[in-house]
Amino acid sequence: MQFEDIKQGAALPELAFPITASAIVAGALATNDYQNVHHDKAAAESTGVPDIFMNILTTNGVVQRYVGEWAGHGARVRKIAIKLGAPNFVGDTMRINGEVARVDADAREVAVAVSGRNRIGEHVSATVTLHFPERNAA
Repeated sequence: MQFEDIKQGAALPELAFPITASAIVAGALATNDYQNVHHDKAAAESTGVPDIFMNILTTNGVVQRYVGEWAGHGARVRKIAIKLGAPNFVGDTMRINGEVARVDADAREVAVAVSGRNRIGEHVSATVTLHFPERNAA
């Protein structure tokens, strides 16, 4: 992706992210989140939910991956503002969509609004701010 080609209002392609027990547990372990509701079904059920659920740090990583893959290797994440909603439970699919919300030509920054929804509702809403460095004139 080249900064000059990005237009406000442009839609990012949808990503269907399957919510598996492996993804939830691996994400929790990778982020040092040992809360039992992210790896122990019985413990999760004892809190009134049907199964283990994804933690916020895993969601943050998925959002960053989604926007980063669209933007390419040259873009750098400057900021992520994230808000969680409906939990991501095993067996669901989170459908992630994004739209370019702002392009700042002077700062070479782009803000992307992201929404990830599952069968319950919106799991995540986020704004990811990216910086695109100047290209080398080589």
